[in-house]
Amino acid sequence: MINLTLRHLRYFEALALEGHFGRAAERCAISQPALSVQIRDLEENLGFALFERGPRQVRLTALGEAFAKRAHHVLRAVADMGDWAQAARTGGGIERLRLGIIPTIAPYLLPRLIRDVTRAYPEIDLHVRETVTPRLIGELQDGRLDAALVALPTDEPGLSELALFSEEMVLVRPERDAGAPPVRPGALEDMRLLLLEEGHCFRDQALSFCNISPTRPRDGLDGSSLSTLVQMVGAGIGVTLIPDMAVRVETRSAPVCVTRFETPPPTRTVGLVWRKTNPMADVLARIGGIIRSAATN
Repeated sequence: MINLTLRHLRYFEALALEGHFGRAAERCAISQPALSVQIRDLEENLGFALFERGPRQVRLTALGEAFAKRAHHVLRAVADMGDWAQAARTGGGIERLRLGIIPTIAPYLLPRLIRDVTRAYPEIDLHVRETVTPRLIGELQDGRLDAALVALPTDEPGLSELALFSEEMVLVRPERDAGAPPVRPGALEDMRLLLLEEGHCFRDQALSFCNISPTRPRDGLDGSSLSTLVQMVGAGIGVTLIPDMAVRVETRSAPVCVTRFETPPPTRTVGLVWRKTNPMADVLARIGGIIRSAATN
């Protein structure tokens, strides 16, 4: 008898998605040796190899790819069952919310979001996960998150999207440029533009606004956070774009100036997404309204 567990399937899917034992272990919040033991145990139970192991990454075997499709369906069904159980138990309320949020929103909105959501639902067990959009979408789809606050659209057919608010992007320049005239969007292509590293949706939005190809070679002018980018601008290294909600926090301790673009300015739309199969959709929509109020008041 083959002894498969949900833990096996979750660890397998993480490794299949990441293609790397270290990153998969981090994703599952366990040690790399523990993940390796679980994957080996799974393969021994099945009687065949799921992964082709290389020096820097792992790849699914042909049987591994077939197994991945089945594992995904099982994990989705389990997640849907959990959603259904919570909806039935709470009768329109919510006991637990596992919320994902992207890094270009979390530091600026999270304090107000947590305050207002917990005020509306005092008994809620709120779990927050901050990471880039592709990971949030993956974790949402495999049932490890209930909803995610991201930039829209996601173009994911299995997800419901609720637009909450739009905000401008602004240009951050060194303080010495405070008296300089506004910059035309087309001129940014020729400037030393500092961007977030790959994986951040705000990077893609900035490149699109500046009409810069994502494949265009760059000379290492990427940062892991908006804070880093603004400090680099303050040091005279270049210019950057940040969302309006980040201005007050990120510019108060850096020698920079902020310039707004002429109408129509570049904007991003922020929204809440969740699985279409989630029976808690009505509650999540109400929580979306709470988040909208927190962001706009």
